[in-house]
Amino acid sequence: MLERVGLLGWPLGHSLSPAMHNAAFAALGMAWRYELFPAQPERLAEEVTRLLAEGVRGFNVTIPHKRAVLALSQVRERSAAVEAIGAANTLTVLSAEPPVLRAENTDWRGFLDDLRAHDLDPRGKVCVVLGTGGSARAIGYALGRAGATAITYISRTPTRANYLGTVRDYAALSELTPRADLIVNCTPLGMWPHVERSPWPADVPFPPHAALYDLVYNPPTTQLMRQARAVGARAVGGLGMLVRQGALAFAQWTGRTPPLDVMMQAARTALEGK
Repeated sequence: MLERVGLLGWPLGHSLSPAMHNAAFAALGMAWRYELFPAQPERLAEEVTRLLAEGVRGFNVTIPHKRAVLALSQVRERSAAVEAIGAANTLTVLSAEPPVLRAENTDWRGFLDDLRAHDLDPRGKVCVVLGTGGSARAIGYALGRAGATAITYISRTPTRANYLGTVRDYAALSELTPRADLIVNCTPLGMWPHVERSPWPADVPFPPHAALYDLVYNPPTTQLMRQARAVGARAVGGLGMLVRQGALAFAQWTGRTPPLDVMMQAARTALEGK
């Protein structure tokens, strides 16, 4: 019997998830398939109900549904991370009849795992996070769990509340960057097709002593990463986080550990084809 999982979002044309998950299923000889489940915001509950009735075993969740899925009637369990972050990117079916879902957030673990894979440790570091959306909250949670000394969010709407750290506007970057050890971009600026864009102001020099982690993975090298590397700073793109958070979701749905190298290569190949 073919088991199905997939990605909930709107729109979904950019996703690498089917390639990397289906490569892992094939490598493990599993009769599973990962699909795209486009769901308009006003039809989210209806689509999830329909897919659960069809026997779908689990979901990844992306923009704009990461917070909205927590209001689904089928979500009966939430992890501590979901409660703290206020958003979920993974839903796992615990019971088919009646349908019961568990909400998890694997973004924060995927981020930390990839930081450490690149020998970047947030412990004791001063961190600056660009953005205050759902992904920024997950990153802030991760940095706090990892022992960051200070976390400051930079936002165009700095009155927005966050559960951890302080929120400043972009004018504060000049003040903050001399002390920053790690800068994380959680905005979509620079993502394909608007590859020429960057969240970093042109009149603020990028600090050469700081490391940059850009959650954007398409293109592999963003304009922000070029700005950082131009002054000698280290810059890492977000493809590794995408793969690692996906691997954590894979394990939750199936109970098996996926081959990370297979998923990474499939994601790179799919990205090169875009």
